[in-house]
Amino acid sequence: MKLGLVIDLDTCVGCHACATACKEWNASGVTGPLSDYDPYGAEPSGVWFNRIRHFEVGEYPENKTVNFPMSCLHCENAECVTVCPTGASIKREEDGIVLVDQDKCMGCNLCSWACPYGARELDESSGTMKKCTLCVDRIYDEELEEREQQPACVLACPAHARMFGDLEDPESEVGETVRRRGGYSLMPELGYEPTNQYLPPRSTRPIPTDDLPKPSATDKVKEWTNKVVNR
Repeated sequence: MKLGLVIDLDTCVGCHACATACKEWNASGVTGPLSDYDPYGAEPSGVWFNRIRHFEVGEYPENKTVNFPMSCLHCENAECVTVCPTGASIKREEDGIVLVDQDKCMGCNLCSWACPYGARELDESSGTMKKCTLCVDRIYDEELEEREQQPACVLACPAHARMFGDLEDPESEVGETVRRRGGYSLMPELGYEPTNQYLPPRSTRPIPTDDLPKPSATDKVKEWTNKVVNR
């Protein structure tokens, strides 16, 4: 079994609900607190399992913003596990989830340097590495209703852009969706075989712009003035 996420880049709206739900659930979970640094200061930062990048692709009027959530991909050939000198990083045989034993980790950063996806973060408060656990303490909690036994990010996504399941089973919902939508893994040329899969944005028709009113000379002057005025 290979548990993982399928993320639909066509429907992700970049709202960060997955990231905040992840932080809320995991702040007291398997890896302990996800530290915040200077949370009420001018430049707050902290440890996150999920981060969302935003990219603008294409040229106007055929351009599009792509929101790209990133977390640990739970690679089949996880180099972060191979390089760990203390055995803190492990890949579980029973479900493929990659975890970090907080009691063994010494925060040497080797796993972070080995991960090409930037999925690991050093918690400066605990001095240990932290990463996505796929909410392992939630998905196996039999006291939760079955529909709740999913990662917090999946449950929180308002656009239903995230799915969770066994990607080794081609007949599973996630396996069928990846096959039908042409899902892909990141940087397959590296040979790490990430479990998490991404569904590409669908092609859309460009928005017609020929009938839009052309800016007048006055409008152009106003636009130029707004650019040079320091507001």
